Amino acid sequence: MSFLVANVPPIKVYVKKQYLYDHEKGHGEFVEGVWVSCKSIQGRALYFETYLPTYGALYDKLPISAFVSEPTELNLELEELELWDAFDYGLTVIEKAAISGCKAKYLSPSKQWYSGEYLFTIDNCHPDKNILNTGYSEIPEEHKSFNILELDNKHFAAQPNNRVLFYDKSLSPAKLEKPDFKVSTIEYNVETESKWTAGDDDKYFYELLENKD
Repeated sequence: MSFLVANVPPIKVYVKKQYLYDHEKGHGEFVEGVWVSCKSIQGRALYFETYLPTYGALYDKLPISAFVSEPTELNLELEELELWDAFDYGLTVIEKAAISGCKAKYLSPSKQWYSGEYLFTIDNCHPDKNILNTGYSEIPEEHKSFNILELDNKHFAAQPNNRVLFYDKSLSPAKLEKPDFKVSTIEYNVETESKWTAGDDDKYFYELLENKD
């Protein structure tokens, strides 16, 4: 678990040049780069830090809409690529091995389906119990992860599980069923509701006794 910033896979990207000039110039131009890290600030879009080899520079705090895999005339808005802001300052980055490299598609706010390939996932939690938790990262029905996808249209996206369909060539049927599940709202716990206790036994291989209260 990292606080605020975490390493990400060194994926080669092109930065839309207008983002490097605070949108004052550079529109339609691109600069080669390599992703270095991701920053999670509660209530803001995910930020990515990028190494720009041509300049020998690190450029920080750009949203996922600033990047493409190849130069393109298509320019998608941030809200079409990332549905939620970061939930907390605590973050982890993981490549889910079981779906690594899988084809995927997601449904955007404009009701468009965008296809691409799964790269890795960024997830949030509240890292310090001594700090007041004002976010939703650990509330079951509110928590979302960010699956990073490289899209066929050359953009990148950060989408939660419940907006993405993943295709595994070995396991997925030719026609997928529509997920009609309900959001999980239950906090599962095996101790707070248990009627069993081991508190009266100091043996190494203790016995569980029924709680009389």
